[in-house]
Amino acid sequence: MEKLYKTLRSVGVFNIVIGIVTIILGALTGAFLIVNGGRLMTRKNDIMF
Repeated sequence: MEKLYKTLRSVGVFNIVIGIVTIILGALTGAFLIVNGGRLMTRKNDIMF
């Protein structure tokens, strides 16, 4: 029974760590997209198709 408890605890900790990493990566990706979108908006007159 104790072995099962330790396994479940380690799986729970791993899931929490993966969730935190996912949130951080999502926030960083969003910030980079906003910055690059701002660059495009400021230089939209220089873009020709």
